[in-house]
Amino acid sequence: MEARAIAKYVRISPLKVNYICDEIRGKQVDEALSILKFTPKRGARVLEKVLNSAIANAENNLNLDRENLYVYQAYANDGPHMKRWRPKAKGMAHPILKRSSHIGVVVKERE
Repeated sequence: MEARAIAKYVRISPLKVNYICDEIRGKQVDEALSILKFTPKRGARVLEKVLNSAIANAENNLNLDRENLYVYQAYANDGPHMKRWRPKAKGMAHPILKRSSHIGVVVKERE
């Protein structure tokens, strides 16, 4: 049994969040929450909210025990880009891509 939670259209680059996802993948949920709490990155705050939501889904919807839960998957996929333009030399325009991401966490129960 696995429970999941997804935050869509978060205005942060997926590259920045994936570094933090690598830190918590495979860890016990309480250990992952403590790692996220003391990580001084903006993506850690968003990932902490998603992880808390996945834990709540596991406890309330699937009746799983929190003591046996671990982070099975943590990922940040590309969302849509906001396209902006910046003036450059000789009258040209240079694109700026303001990236967004879909952040997901899947928790599973250890046997």
